[in-house]
Amino acid sequence: MFDLADLRRELAARGRVVRVVIAAHDGSSPREVGAAMLVWEDGQSGTIGGGALEWEATLRARAMLPTGGARIDREALGPKLGQCCGGAVTVLTEVYDAVPQPEAGVLARAVDGRDMPLAVKRVLDRARAQGALPEPHLVQGWFVEPVAHDDRKIWIWGAGHVGRAMVAVMAPLPGLAITWIDTAADRFPAEIPEGVTPLWAAAPELLADHAPPEAEHLVLTYSHALDLELCHRLLRRGFREVGLIGSATKWARFQGRLRALGHPATAIDRITCPIGNPALGKHPQAIAIGVAVRILEKNNKNSAETEIADDNRDRPGPFARGRAHKSLSGRGGQ
Repeated sequence: MFDLADLRRELAARGRVVRVVIAAHDGSSPREVGAAMLVWEDGQSGTIGGGALEWEATLRARAMLPTGGARIDREALGPKLGQCCGGAVTVLTEVYDAVPQPEAGVLARAVDGRDMPLAVKRVLDRARAQGALPEPHLVQGWFVEPVAHDDRKIWIWGAGHVGRAMVAVMAPLPGLAITWIDTAADRFPAEIPEGVTPLWAAAPELLADHAPPEAEHLVLTYSHALDLELCHRLLRRGFREVGLIGSATKWARFQGRLRALGHPATAIDRITCPIGNPALGKHPQAIAIGVAVRILEKNNKNSAETEIADDNRDRPGPFARGRAHKSLSGRGGQ
């Protein structure tokens, strides 16, 4: 997806940047169609796969900075670049001075100067009428890309070791709007990643009463009492998913206490505990990687909504590998 927010940030800092995107490939490729990087005079962000392909693309992009324009190149990875992927990659390189304006969430542009073909018009018509965004693809001399949106709201409760690991792993992922909550400003690191909104309050549980009902929550605080209160309030508020860090013992106690607070078992069962992939271990980064994998696996918004509406409560949510309550951490988010 075309990340307009990322382009906007770099244009504000650099004035002019070059975007390099994988437009098509035959056979093996270091990255998928739509993978992109931004290049400027003395730096770059993102990646189209590294190695010789990216090196050549970066040199080509910097050479275009003074004059502007766009070009498309087909690179044979083996014969030309000496890479063993064995495929051929089509790379689109475009110089930007301003943020382009998408239509119906889609950015379509000619790469060889021809008029818009009927196939592209149909893509735009579907986007306008049905909200159906296409996969990035090259069609009849035009490259079509959906525009990235922060569709999924992720609320991370706790800025301890696991919370920091979660944010570090998830912040670079596309399509996530992360809100990070704790009890005081000094609980957060000095540098907050782009796209992450920190919130602090002496009584953070009060913020749960105002969380978007479609948000996905990761409860990782330093206090089991606070974790319980957050689960209680989120059950009253409504949510897409809740993942709670903890052991089998902690979760068994929470289930009993939540039932005592008046929550039915069917509602409580929507909370995932433990989170992540137990096979990866208890290290904060390992827990974060396990959760991030599940989020990526559920990255299709419609698929996530379908699962939440499903009456089968035994199906695991996006924060868990399964429902076996093997301990990941018995001490909360610290």
